Amino acid sequence: MELRQIKYFMEVAKREHVTEAADAIHVAQSAVSRQIFNLEAELGVDLFIREGRRVRLTPIGKMFFERMKQAMNVIDNARLEVEEYLDPEQGTIRIAFPISMAAYTLPSAVVAFRERYPNAKFQLKQASYRKLIDGVVNGDFNMALIGPVPKQERKVVSNILFTEEIVALLPFNHPLANSTSLKLSQLQDEPFILLPDGYVLRDIIVNTCSDLGFKPKVSFEGDDIDALKGLVSAGLGITLIPEITLVDNLPHSTVKIPVIEPTVTRTVGVIIPSERQLLPTEKLFYEFLKEFFSRMDGFRK
Repeated sequence: MELRQIKYFMEVAKREHVTEAADAIHVAQSAVSRQIFNLEAELGVDLFIREGRRVRLTPIGKMFFERMKQAMNVIDNARLEVEEYLDPEQGTIRIAFPISMAAYTLPSAVVAFRERYPNAKFQLKQASYRKLIDGVVNGDFNMALIGPVPKQERKVVSNILFTEEIVALLPFNHPLANSTSLKLSQLQDEPFILLPDGYVLRDIIVNTCSDLGFKPKVSFEGDDIDALKGLVSAGLGITLIPEITLVDNLPHSTVKIPVIEPTVTRTVGVIIPSERQLLPTEKLFYEFLKEFFSRMDGFRK
């Protein structure tokens, strides 16, 4: 089994089209087809089902694809580790993050890190809560910012960086807009604006309301934090969002108010794989994150 065969196989599997795969890697279609045929002959199984010009993976092909994806990540990491060993300050950090950390949390850390290590590079990927964890486990990336920090997740190491408050965001003309703080029960009859089902931030809010004996009346949903802010600004309802998403960015015609009884919080941290070593540059950034948030005003454990 040759590395070239695996690369051709991976490209065809992703595109489900031999010609498109050949064009993408700048190789003749016949060469790609021949290497795939040789790979299947060596393994003694069909990896693809041929459907005219298109192909799709067989069940065994899907299994082989997942294993090879992990293997290629290992190979890529080994190559990068050798390169970065010579100069870790010029390497690449692959990190994923949720939408709630896109506007302030991650950019603040990246800017500060690059002030210290200006030649470091970043590959950033946004993902949902479960995909952040699975991506670190599977090797799609080696590090992820996440909130809340998972406590009993296998195959990841979790480190809490800080705990953040979840605050209420109300239209400025709302009857409760002049309050210095709000009990969550005061909002039970309000139209809520939340992220869609499947987002962990929504789960935190819904579960906290449920603990108080009510289910929030969701009038609108937004696909990201900025959408929630915009809908509140338009006077369509209220929302609960991490206070940090409002730093230097309080939407027009809105007010933020702390929530008490209960105080709603979430932990924010970083996860890394427990069964793989971080690359040298990633190790630098991992240690930097812990230092950075421990000394930043406004972030607390």
